[in-house]
Amino acid sequence: MDTRQLAAFCTVVERRSFSLAAERLGVTQPAVSLQVRALEKRLGTQLLDRSGRRVEPTEAGRRLYRGAQRMLALEDQIVAGVAATGEGELAGELVLGASTGPAANAIPVALCEFQHENPDVRVFLTVSDTHSVVELVAARELELGVVGASRRHRGVRFEPLFSDQVILACPPAHRFADRTVTLEELRGESLILMQEGAGVRQIVEDGLRRQGVRLRDLDVRLELGLQESVRRAVETGYGVTFISRAAVESDLVAGTLVEARVQGLEATREISLVSASGRARSRVAEAFVAFARERLAA
Repeated sequence: MDTRQLAAFCTVVERRSFSLAAERLGVTQPAVSLQVRALEKRLGTQLLDRSGRRVEPTEAGRRLYRGAQRMLALEDQIVAGVAATGEGELAGELVLGASTGPAANAIPVALCEFQHENPDVRVFLTVSDTHSVVELVAARELELGVVGASRRHRGVRFEPLFSDQVILACPPAHRFADRTVTLEELRGESLILMQEGAGVRQIVEDGLRRQGVRLRDLDVRLELGLQESVRRAVETGYGVTFISRAAVESDLVAGTLVEARVQGLEATREISLVSASGRARSRVAEAFVAFARERLAA
């Protein structure tokens, strides 16, 4: 199967738009459309629903997306493995940064597993807000970054790594628990936010803006720097918050937090890999990227 077609299809699914997918891939929109149509013709089924404002995968498209992610991750791993042939075991340093969302869950586990498999590699992880991580990568103080929002910056390039869902978390007894609430209801509730510059906050701001609402229209009572601080404040009953589902998955299972949904608010974000424009990745960095794609796409 043509991996270029799969990559084009996956990017359209992730961006929910042919034009945004073309921008991400650095090609024209007709080229992306041609790749997807060729894939649909080969498989003999419609993969994308193009009838709405946003492009959405069909049931067949969702199944293909899951398999294609694994195939593309395997391709990256194979290429990295071939490039490393004859160069011996991995050794050296991996210096990267992550914003507070990815750094709270998926990335530390992936780093620990990677280092365990490559004991001669030393790992250094810096945790900060999205803006700071991007600036440090652009300044080449960090080789790689993993962030929850793609900010325009001429000095870096963004690549999709995995997807995450942003939810409205509240205490179990809250009136929003297990409900879909309106923006009008949200206006009357105490809202706790992460600090400006956090990826989740940017996603929420962008989603609200599309609905004609600004953060200052809401009742923001607390702005806390750490994701863990926000989670704890909600758990103890001081308000509700928008937060990464992955960061509170164990709390949702335990029942100490409950999910709510906000009508009309887009709640999916792409976790992106950041690297400096024009900078060739080290062998260790390439190996980690291939490793992370395989682990996090599962």
